[in-house]
Amino acid sequence: MSVSVNAPENGFRTLSVIGPQKHAGVVSGLLKTVERDQFQTQYVSHLDLDLMGIAGDRHAGFSRFSGGREPWYPRGTEICNERQISILSPEELSSVAERMEIERIEPSWIGGNLVIKGFKNLSLIPPRTRLVFQNGAVIRIDGNNAPCRIAGKSIADHYPDRPGIDLLFTRASRLLRGLVGYVEKAGTIKTDEVVTAHIPEQWIYNPDQTSPVSAKEL
Repeated sequence: MSVSVNAPENGFRTLSVIGPQKHAGVVSGLLKTVERDQFQTQYVSHLDLDLMGIAGDRHAGFSRFSGGREPWYPRGTEICNERQISILSPEELSSVAERMEIERIEPSWIGGNLVIKGFKNLSLIPPRTRLVFQNGAVIRIDGNNAPCRIAGKSIADHYPDRPGIDLLFTRASRLLRGLVGYVEKAGTIKTDEVVTAHIPEQWIYNPDQTSPVSAKEL
């Protein structure tokens, strides 16, 4: 909904607010790395989650070291690990493969951990969303996962007759690469489990065009 706010000092301004939402999906695949130095993942029957992430997975841990995604820190700075888990949509992977004019992209090729079907535009689900799983585990979303050439190179290995596919992936998968998140509540996730996305109230922050509104005005 849109809320109009009369602010005499800056004229008439509008704050657009989208209320909280819930959407349900189904777990269609679970994967993890077998060796911590591997990028590609392998399918497993279940994922055991603790507050460090997926037990035994290369991305598990309370902290991680910064890299190219965090240019505001010197590379190798220890920071909080908000990227414990990679979440993918089979529908989005099909769209990316179609854009790239290739047969398919497997979640394991690009290091996916959790494949969820049924969510429209999964990669656009906003930060602070809670993914609540049927058996009790909860993952908090940090944000969308920006494409990288490491994933592109992994895909290219499966299409050796298509030069330049690693760079093509970074363009074709923008805002379709899935999400990253971290464990908020420990538990075990199993295939075919129902998961509900609890999406918080959203608004666009613009200090020049918006003003605070009270609960009564909403």
